[in-house]
Amino acid sequence: MKKSWRIEVQRFMRMSHAKGLIEAEVDAIVLPLASRGDATSSTVLSLSEDNARVLQLLLKAQLAELDKRKARSQR
Repeated sequence: MKKSWRIEVQRFMRMSHAKGLIEAEVDAIVLPLASRGDATSSTVLSLSEDNARVLQLLLKAQLAELDKRKARSQR
């Protein structure tokens, strides 16, 4: 049986990348998601507009850092 969760991001602490993964350290509330009876229920990630903008900026910065390290032939 698949468990579904509701994850509400309160704040982004930091973001880093290593070995092909981008990791975000966040303060979040994680609660089980009430089953709706359908087999396709998924985990839900909720964040405010401000946190969504912060996430966008952090991801852009991490991706730019990764691109900077790649050889020109891989871009």
